[in-house]
Amino acid sequence: MPNRPCVKVGIVAVSRDCFLKSLAENRRRALAAACAALSLPVYECPVLVENESDARAALADLDGKCNSLVVYLGNFGPETPETLLAQRFSGPSMFIAAAEDGANALIDGRGDAFCGLLNCSYNLSLRGVTAYIPERPVGTPAVLAERIREFVPIARAVLGVRSLKIISFGPRPQDFFACNAPIRQLYDLGVEVEENSELDLLVSYRAHANDPRIPGVAADMAAELGEGNRYPDLLPRMAQFELTLLDWADAHRGMRDYVAFANKCWPAFPGEFGFEPCYVNSRLASRGIPVACEVDLYGALSEFILACLTEDAVTLLDINNTVPDDLYASEVRGRFPYRPDDLFMGFHCGNTPLCKLSRGSICYQLIQNRLLENDGEPDITRGTLEGDLAPSALTLFRVQGAADGSVGAYIAKAESLPVASRSFGGIGVLAVHDLARFYRHVLIERHFPHHAAVGFSDCARASFEVLRFLGVSEIAHPLPEGRLYPTENPF
Repeated sequence: MPNRPCVKVGIVAVSRDCFLKSLAENRRRALAAACAALSLPVYECPVLVENESDARAALADLDGKCNSLVVYLGNFGPETPETLLAQRFSGPSMFIAAAEDGANALIDGRGDAFCGLLNCSYNLSLRGVTAYIPERPVGTPAVLAERIREFVPIARAVLGVRSLKIISFGPRPQDFFACNAPIRQLYDLGVEVEENSELDLLVSYRAHANDPRIPGVAADMAAELGEGNRYPDLLPRMAQFELTLLDWADAHRGMRDYVAFANKCWPAFPGEFGFEPCYVNSRLASRGIPVACEVDLYGALSEFILACLTEDAVTLLDINNTVPDDLYASEVRGRFPYRPDDLFMGFHCGNTPLCKLSRGSICYQLIQNRLLENDGEPDITRGTLEGDLAPSALTLFRVQGAADGSVGAYIAKAESLPVASRSFGGIGVLAVHDLARFYRHVLIERHFPHHAAVGFSDCARASFEVLRFLGVSEIAHPLPEGRLYPTENPF
């Protein structure tokens, strides 16, 4: 997936000058060896940092070699230079500390890094420096190598957000206040935004007529769809649109390295372009370029974060409708550990990548067909990619800016069940333990919109750490029975 950062981790060991240098140096080497044993490539900085001059030298050595930093307290560590490293380093930083080596090495070989990390954390706070400190930041080389491996996707997402441009076309659809997107909070998170009109997109699309690349893209679509290619005549139109978006991304990324889209897709789009854009959106998402529906800027950001964390395709779904009681009774009860109110159907017209569907095919948008083609033979409303979501562990995720200037988020572990939806669109029967209370006291109470970004694995822990690193303090998640939400009636 090219539309994401490649994380290059550098390790710098720090040492307080009253401790033996060899202690921190040997521990740094052991940590690098433990990373190598995990096939985790890291750059081992040869500069041992004891003072500010050393910190300057280490930063000079790291320049161009890495974009993410691990500051390793091989012993108690010097609070000023070790925190200056994170302050002056351009990428995300992680702080970890060495556990003691053994019972026979507690005199000259004792490092006191357990103690030193406390002072380090305090100094980071004094300087206003944000750094990642894992839940268990002190350990042996083998343990800390695992912590570094956990840091890699977090660093990837942070680097991605800091160099992301969200490109939008069109205002949100009428009466879609849920897709309101205050821009200031996106800037605060480090995201750039480029807003365009639907007319800009249409002009660019028409300029791609007769593009010589169209037959090749259409052939690739046909090969991907296989038996799901129900409308072969539609593929050239959609191929032309795919090239339009990709060329726009290349020409407009500007000073940013990565892009995501948030595009208006109804009601005018089908009539002017001659198809629904859903399948094209799904193809871009499968390549790591999310295309959020209905000009949902925060949905695009949420999808992009999940794409960085999972290095996989993502989607955007409506938290849409309940699962009927008879469907629950026949397909879920006794087979899966969920109650009826733990379930909902996640739906969108057809933007979920084919690789995340049990089986998919090009269809038409039923609701738009009623509206725009009077329930007749579909033409311009064709272009959705429809099918049931494949069974999978999921992460539901959303970052949202509010009108009052705040930023909130939620994370929920979920599951796509192997249950036929018996409905239309890209859809699945999704399960979240204790969903009903979460729906009422988080999604409704905190005014989250109906769109949820969906990652197709469990990346909840990493999502939480990314949000903390980005400065999002209001992070909600489902609470089990016995733990009340602040607004929940205790009686």
